[in-house]
Amino acid sequence: MEVLKIATAGSVDDGKSTLIGRILYDTKSLTSDKLEAIKKTSKQKGYDYLDFSLATDGLVAEREQGITIDVAHIYFSTQTKSYIIADTPGHVEYTRNMVTGASTSQAAIILIDARKGVIEQTNRHFFINNLLRVKEVIVAINKMDLVDFSEAIYNNIKADFEVLMSKRDYQEQNITFIPVSALNGDNVVHKSKNTPWYKGQTLLEHFESLDHKDIYNVGTPRFPVQYVIRPKTEEFHDFRGYAGKVYGGQLSVGDEVVALPSQTKSKIKEIFVYDQSYLTASRRSSVTITLEDDINVSRGDMLVKVDDLPTIDKQFTATISWMDSQNLVTGNKYVLQHGVNKVLAKVDVIHHRIHPDYSGVEENISALGMNDIASVTFKLNKPIFFDPFKNHRTNGSFILIDSQSNNTVGAGFIQ
Repeated sequence: MEVLKIATAGSVDDGKSTLIGRILYDTKSLTSDKLEAIKKTSKQKGYDYLDFSLATDGLVAEREQGITIDVAHIYFSTQTKSYIIADTPGHVEYTRNMVTGASTSQAAIILIDARKGVIEQTNRHFFINNLLRVKEVIVAINKMDLVDFSEAIYNNIKADFEVLMSKRDYQEQNITFIPVSALNGDNVVHKSKNTPWYKGQTLLEHFESLDHKDIYNVGTPRFPVQYVIRPKTEEFHDFRGYAGKVYGGQLSVGDEVVALPSQTKSKIKEIFVYDQSYLTASRRSSVTITLEDDINVSRGDMLVKVDDLPTIDKQFTATISWMDSQNLVTGNKYVLQHGVNKVLAKVDVIHHRIHPDYSGVEENISALGMNDIASVTFKLNKPIFFDPFKNHRTNGSFILIDSQSNNTVGAGFIQ
């Protein structure tokens, strides 16, 4: 069954957690004990409605303050798809959490309070989804019940957001506008009678109708080798397979490939999933590949088609989302993990800090603080094989690790 990963974004009290709780409730995905707990807590708080945000806000501080702080992952399924929703915080001080939640998502929901319209935080949320090349974006104009389901207000907000859209550099994004009331369920799972002027799909209907071609940046196949399989049995004495996951496209038996970094050529002989053989390995499938030639391939190497080589270099420039309380400064060294490869990286140049509200960049920067986003050049102690993030989300991204604390301190997207 196809899995769709969705990230949410919205300012404080825009209703992200309530929206997700409503989806779970209307798709009957809440367990009976969870539903009872929501009913009990809502009654204790004196609400005359069910507080669906309790379905996702797991931290005590979140429930007390009515805000989202950490990223929560919520799972549910319909008859056609399985869904993973990342409920991410919307406040500026949790930008790093939002980047984390959206970095692996194929779709995003940006919530806008119908009473407030497009605000500065909306710019930030759209910028991050644009930066991370999230292809399918749904702008859910929420709390329509508090503005009497006004079509005029909906159209004004839509027009303001379209002005914001003109500033993006990722034109392949699909933007869909839906008027909703998360609290009452209007146009979330079921069509609302309160918006006869809206002729589009509900939120869930839209996700259900998405085809994988609409949400994935299908392109050049990359096969980073995670494990070399050499069985110690008489039956498979000569077997030599390379296990990993196919990213970006598909590989087939007979394809001529190059092993990086050695740049030795061979052809794909067999493709296995456990003990079953296949002619083609589709995108995002975990397989074992054998080659016609007995060449030297190790963990961390990459198999690519001969006519689709990535860049092989010891230096690159990337957009960095800094996540640590200790500043990033020029000359600092970190462990850079790119796929299964780990190399030593030195900060060479901090070019500029990027204002994620589309207000421009800030030059002459000497350091990056937590939640900063900036353009940075790195020098590595050995080459890696990479693609620009705009062309290949997996092979164009990496994380930075502090070698002393072993903490992940930054996420990067190669330019």
